[in-house]
Amino acid sequence: MAHVLVIGASNGVGLETVKAVLGAGHGVRAFARSASTIDIEDSNLERFPGDALLAADIEAALDGIDVVVQALGVPFRAMFKPVTLFSAATNVLVPAMEKASIRRIISVTGFGTGDSREAIGPLQRLPFRLVFGRAYDDKDAQEMRIRRSSLDWTFVRPGVLTSGSRTGKYQVLESAASWHNGMIPRADVADFIARQIKSPVYIRKAVVLAA
Repeated sequence: MAHVLVIGASNGVGLETVKAVLGAGHGVRAFARSASTIDIEDSNLERFPGDALLAADIEAALDGIDVVVQALGVPFRAMFKPVTLFSAATNVLVPAMEKASIRRIISVTGFGTGDSREAIGPLQRLPFRLVFGRAYDDKDAQEMRIRRSSLDWTFVRPGVLTSGSRTGKYQVLESAASWHNGMIPRADVADFIARQIKSPVYIRKAVVLAA
């Protein structure tokens, strides 16, 4: 059993990851400001209220942890203002992990982050930039900070997220030539993450996930 810290655990991909990692038999420390509201009953779940921007909270949450899953998100309405959450939280997390000698991090960013932005179709680029540009610029900074670290990272870049049930049928696209956007249930993203807890296959790799 691995001991997994899920940051951003109270909703979205983070909450689905808590469920998937518990289902895989691991222990989960679910970190979020609203962690106490997580409605899951499991003896291997620990709810850990905290702020991802506070070093003291992150350092305390890392105690006894083997793997970190970073699954931060911002509300859609926040994307029309400057976004700094992803990079700021990463600037807190990375040195804390290095100090604690925890190497493994699985970070959920998104299709359109980093070099995958080149795979966005020409007709989609302008609306993507207008709507998601601020958030994805910050996700770029998030990935770059992790790349500069000593950590064993995997970047998970899902396409358009849906609330459907887990299917287990999704594409893991590692080659840049194969990258494309597509819809994928959050539960399938979580399924992929849970499978990486003990696997070295995608260490120091960025993958795009699509149905």
